[in-house]
Amino acid sequence: MAVKTASLAALAFEAVRTTEDAAIAAARLCGRGDEKAADQAAVDAMRRALNGIEMKGRVVIGEGERDEAPMLYVGEEVGTGRGPRVDIALDPLEGTTICATGRSDALSVLAFSEEGGLLNAPDVYMDKIAVGDGLPEGVIDLDDPPKRNLANLAKAKGCEVSDLVALVLDRPRHQDLIAKLREAGARIKLIQDGDVAGVIATTRLSRDIDLYVGIGGAPEGVLAAAALRCIGGQMMGRLVFRNDDEKQRARRLGIKDLTKKYGLHELAGGDLLFAATGVTDGWMLEGVRSTGRGPTTQSILMAASTGSLRKITTAHGPAATAASE
Repeated sequence: MAVKTASLAALAFEAVRTTEDAAIAAARLCGRGDEKAADQAAVDAMRRALNGIEMKGRVVIGEGERDEAPMLYVGEEVGTGRGPRVDIALDPLEGTTICATGRSDALSVLAFSEEGGLLNAPDVYMDKIAVGDGLPEGVIDLDDPPKRNLANLAKAKGCEVSDLVALVLDRPRHQDLIAKLREAGARIKLIQDGDVAGVIATTRLSRDIDLYVGIGGAPEGVLAAAALRCIGGQMMGRLVFRNDDEKQRARRLGIKDLTKKYGLHELAGGDLLFAATGVTDGWMLEGVRSTGRGPTTQSILMAASTGSLRKITTAHGPAATAASE
């Protein structure tokens, strides 16, 4: 039986506490140049927090499959084993390279959903396109060429294509896409990592980005879709496979149509909570601040049932730092 909305809402601040713990743990290794250590610290802290929550949780978007433990793997059961059944998508440290090099926009993120609400996507690539809230339905389509999507978006926004900014991951695979976007007249902003934050940047939280497009991680795609479900926006995605092994991994997770184009509600449906805490400073959130009295964190908490968005600044006691060690 799916968790009721009231029960999911009761977990809201537990979700924030979980991303806070992971962010504090990762921040202790920020700028140290060790991606694996920072990621593992965030994973360990997030697992401890999740296992203290009164729920029957199941990780459907995680750090890999079971044989990749000790990461939080797909299918892992978390929580006390009492309370509502909850599906969980998580990335304890989105932007491991960002954190290791001390750059901006590293986050800890997770989503709680009703059982069966999140696409159980394998850790493969996903072709994505997303826009923010307040636009007519169907303004973008993953199968349309960039020129058409930009023209439709400009018309919906009442502006010229030259006024639009598209956000794209800076990868060699996107050279042709970037050329077509520029040829159509749009401006481009390139990012090195962090496509969950990149998708959210199309919403009213930023308004500096009009379109997110390109190939990134499928798990990040589901997390981004969860955020858009809460705050508003449109998104489409299709899994991209590099070899037969990746296709088999998808089939093991119950995906039958490997070429399916997923809409927003297919990526993240039902009732949802989305939480994110800044690890390093970024456009959306401040990073973890260390003080003599303990760390300070800044987080966002969003709920699909109400469309609410809260920005939460928390001053933690010294015990928070000790718990992350």
